Amino acid sequence: MKVETRIQRMVPNVDVDGGEQVVGKLCNLTPVIAGMAREEGDELFVPPLNFANVDNGVFRSGFPNAANFSFLQTLKLRSVLCLCPEPYPEASMEFLKLNGIRLFQFGIEGAKEPFVNIPEDTIREALKVVLDATNHPILIHCKRGKHRTGCLVGCLRKLQRWCLTSVFDEYQRFAAAKTRISDQRFIELFDTSSLKHLPLSFSCSKKS
Repeated sequence: MKVETRIQRMVPNVDVDGGEQVVGKLCNLTPVIAGMAREEGDELFVPPLNFANVDNGVFRSGFPNAANFSFLQTLKLRSVLCLCPEPYPEASMEFLKLNGIRLFQFGIEGAKEPFVNIPEDTIREALKVVLDATNHPILIHCKRGKHRTGCLVGCLRKLQRWCLTSVFDEYQRFAAAKTRISDQRFIELFDTSSLKHLPLSFSCSKKS
C-alpha cells in the first residue's frame, strides 16, 4: 500500500507507549505505511512524534531527532521553543544553526503525579515567545509532546478564548492514556490576565 504526492511522501511518527524520543496537527496529513521502501528519487519526510499544527505559524511535537530534519526544513521554521531542561543535542544545535533557526529553551523538569510542579512563570515567559509573530513559524516541543507542551498549548488556548471543554479535549488527544489531572488543573487555574495586552498574531476565535 502506498500513498504519494507530487513532491513528497510523509511518514507520521507513531507514539508507541513506553517508547522514548528526544526541538500544531498537520492539517490533512496523509497517512502512509511506516517502513515503506523509498523509491528512487523520493525523499522521505518523517514528522516528529506527536507533530501537529496549533495555529498559523505555530506547531507542536515531541523532541525531533535527525530522522525528522528533512521534514522540519519544509516548515521553514524561524524558531524552536524547547521545554526540556537538558542541554540541547549537538546534532540538533547544528541543524538549527545551518538553517538559521533560533532556539528558545524554557527548562521544565519532567515529573509524574503526584509530584508535579509546573512553574507558572516559566509558562508565562514561554507564551510571550509564542505570541511574538517575529518568532514564527515556531515549533514548540518537550520530550514526547504530551504534558509540558500540552500545558503550554492549553494556556495558549485560554488566551484564544477557547472553552475549557475544548482545551481539555485537545490536551487529552495528545496525552491519551497518560492524561494528568494536575496538568488540566494547572491549565484551568492559569491566570492569563498579564498576557492579554500582548497581540495575538493568529486566529483568536472561541471554540465551543
